[in-house]
Amino acid sequence: MPLARRKTEIFPRALGFSPYVWLVYMVIPLFNMAYEHGIKMVLGYAMITIFIVSYRQLFFSERLTAFWLAVQMIIIVTLSLLYLPFYSFMGFFTANFIGNYQDDRKFRIAFAAFVASILLPILGNIRHLTVSDYLTLVPFIMIMLMTPFGMRSMNLRKQLELQLNEAREQIEILVKKEERLRIARDLHDTLGHTLSLLTLKSQLVQRLTGKDPEKARLEAREMEETSRAALRQVRELVSDMRTLTVAEEIEEVRSILHSADITLESEGDTRLTGIPDLTQNILSMCLKEAATNIIKHSRATACAITIRKGTSDVRMVIRDNGVGLEDSGLSTSQGNGLKGMSERLALIDGTLKLSSSGGTELIITVPIIIKGKESVTA
Repeated sequence: MPLARRKTEIFPRALGFSPYVWLVYMVIPLFNMAYEHGIKMVLGYAMITIFIVSYRQLFFSERLTAFWLAVQMIIIVTLSLLYLPFYSFMGFFTANFIGNYQDDRKFRIAFAAFVASILLPILGNIRHLTVSDYLTLVPFIMIMLMTPFGMRSMNLRKQLELQLNEAREQIEILVKKEERLRIARDLHDTLGHTLSLLTLKSQLVQRLTGKDPEKARLEAREMEETSRAALRQVRELVSDMRTLTVAEEIEEVRSILHSADITLESEGDTRLTGIPDLTQNILSMCLKEAATNIIKHSRATACAITIRKGTSDVRMVIRDNGVGLEDSGLSTSQGNGLKGMSERLALIDGTLKLSSSGGTELIITVPIIIKGKESVTA
């Protein structure tokens, strides 16, 4: 079976249209080069073409980053010295890629070379530049020289956020593994002996059924008592398992929103004392799903969670100051986790209402069901 051809990318798809937008700035040097003549024009256009190629290659050739940066700097110096000093503005492209260096030594070397490539043409044309030229060049040069530091800081922040998310995921995996191990140990310690005892007694009952029916009945009665005790132990074990509470989930959501530069304010009875574990779990899952939608779709900067516990129901209101339903593409008839939230809430007769007014508001209402002792005992 023939292998599928790999489609060549002009620029990384993950970056969207951003690399193409930067190419618009190449119109200026291409336009200026049109005023040249003969071989000078041909060489000028050739150098600009190579510069554009190097710009594209810097997105893909990690091992050749230094080479392509050097190519760009040489072209900038050549064009600025032999043509116009304003070709040094092409250094904005180079400045962005220098900021990708994470190694301090490589960053300092690249930045020093970049400074030389920008200042050398200015020194070479110092006699020909007017005051007006300096007023134009100096502000842009200062911005160019600061750009690598800004880009490097932004890249380091992205990397730290990625590492933080990976660490959170790893912690969640470890917590789940530890919880499974704990449950396995508890089940083994609690039920292992009991089930072994029941197996032995069942074998004994089979042997005594024909020989000593009375003793067989006594053994069967003991088996019943033992099984009831085992059932009681299982219930105690399950009730002792850690449940996901709304108060805990709010703190987790606060951390996640903070990573996305979204502030969170909570108000009301977040502990929900007396509310069943199942209800708390479902509310917590809905809260996490709502936070995910806010980060993905709302473009909000602030979020507020209000919880009100009444005599007959619990109401949780989640608001954000984002773009609202119409601009975010979020609706009750589409995906984005809303269907899953509705299905979870249906298990406990809860309802979900979504509205938009200066942001998005999600209202979750869950009835409070009080069961008698006889309904929860087996």
